[in-house]
Amino acid sequence: MSTRRGRKETPSTDGDPTPALGKTIQRLRKAYNMSLGDLSEQSGVAKSIISQIERNETNPTLSTVYRLSRALDTTIDEVLRSEGQQVFLEHQLKSGVPILESQDGLCRLAIAGPLNLVDQVQWYDFRAKPRGVLESDPHPPGTVEHLYLLAGEIEVTSGDETARARAGEALRFRGDLPHKIVNIGDGEAHATMVLVLRQLGGRETASG
Repeated sequence: MSTRRGRKETPSTDGDPTPALGKTIQRLRKAYNMSLGDLSEQSGVAKSIISQIERNETNPTLSTVYRLSRALDTTIDEVLRSEGQQVFLEHQLKSGVPILESQDGLCRLAIAGPLNLVDQVQWYDFRAKPRGVLESDPHPPGTVEHLYLLAGEIEVTSGDETARARAGEALRFRGDLPHKIVNIGDGEAHATMVLVLRQLGGRETASG
């Protein structure tokens, strides 16, 4: 990775340092087995500044936090989140997870994603008994379905095209066309499915 050199910053004297920020930066850096020098090279932030941040001796600018977040493969929100903030936003018990069944009764979809995001992204746990068929009408234009098969063997038809997948393989296909999933194996098929609505930006229509 190319080195991005940042300008040296003067430690801020306004406000109190945020202990959680320094601890988070240090925890993530050590989790990636990065030295101060490694993080400095990948973020463009001076090693002395990073050391001061981890020791809670300075309040970094938002630009500095952004560069450190990118180098640590995380987000600004995660880095700035205080220890007192809630971590688990929701816990759905087994009885509260909606379950859908196919018309033949051989396929089951557990709705794993939050219902308040169904207009953006949907994800499911899919299980099908042998010869089970799950048929679906087209989703909104631009929708793409991402399927990762955990067990079994399936056949997916989207529009006029068909593909097969075995355990450990992934398929991504147009969800804005009529489509169906068939368990063609001898045992149960198990997959995780994510629908990203309008991933294609609506540039393509549902017409075949």
